[in-house]
Amino acid sequence: MAQVLSGLRLFCRLLPHQIKMEEKNMKIMFMTLPDRVERFTDFNALPKDWEYVWAGYEKNIEKLLEMGGDADAILADAIAPVPGDLIEAMPNLKIIHSEGVGYEGVDLAAADRKHVYVCNNRGANKRAVAEQTVMLMLMVLRRAALGHQKVLEGQQIEAKAGWSMEGIPELGSMHVGIIGMGDIGIETAKLLHAFGCKVSYNKRYPLSPGLEEEYHVSYLSAENILKNCDIVSLHIPSNKDTFEYMDEEKFSMMKEGAILINTARGEVVKNEALLSALRSGRLAAAGLDTLAPEPVKSDNPVVTAMKEDAGLAAKITLSPHIGGLTLQTFEKIY
Repeated sequence: MAQVLSGLRLFCRLLPHQIKMEEKNMKIMFMTLPDRVERFTDFNALPKDWEYVWAGYEKNIEKLLEMGGDADAILADAIAPVPGDLIEAMPNLKIIHSEGVGYEGVDLAAADRKHVYVCNNRGANKRAVAEQTVMLMLMVLRRAALGHQKVLEGQQIEAKAGWSMEGIPELGSMHVGIIGMGDIGIETAKLLHAFGCKVSYNKRYPLSPGLEEEYHVSYLSAENILKNCDIVSLHIPSNKDTFEYMDEEKFSMMKEGAILINTARGEVVKNEALLSALRSGRLAAAGLDTLAPEPVKSDNPVVTAMKEDAGLAAKITLSPHIGGLTLQTFEKIY
């Protein structure tokens, strides 16, 4: 956090004169896990007269205002909601800084009306999430979660015999399509090249030919990625334009027997459409680091469906949205 807080210190100095705030008595409200901040932050390197408010994951606006309504800055968990009513009611607020890369929980319209800056830690978790992406690809192809369970149940030989007859594809044999070629997408492409994968990508503005050559990727339309790729990996932000991006129409375009990997945000996949595609066999499997809504409860439609249908459960590999939560990521952020 020292890096983020030092950035705030510089930000204060560079603010336009009409909204400049003094470093003295600067007050910061943390809307994230206090233990994590304290572990990674050297507060001795920061001004002694800064004041800190620990709000944790409190969502009640009245309580938040009681704790830190006069704060100059908010540092929030990447998926923490920072609603417009809170922003509007904080007279001294000048900046909201996401702890991570995402900031979809921040009411950007309210921040804009109040002339409040919104920042993130772009690229800080790119390697970590790329590793999680490739891990999920490997877990799905090797049926790692199901294999673990089979061994625990004493069915090691049966699983080995059955899967050896079916054949287990190597990752390097796959044509992987990356939808959303930002920092994480690029890092994922680099790792996949080491496995020998053919990698295609889609983004709003294609990379230059030089960068495509450097990253060993080729541009395809999103439709052609869905139609032609063995694995489709999502790396798009969560916003109104990408909400339930993977819907019934998109799943119907996918190559039969393809795999979906999502290490972006749960909201970019429509749960009902995903389950339908898996049940029909259009989609062979899915590796998901994130589900919507968060936090994921036991009654989530995907979780419920997996509990009720063992065959469906065998096609889905879940992880608890930990793609970016590595030690090295936090050292970069804090």
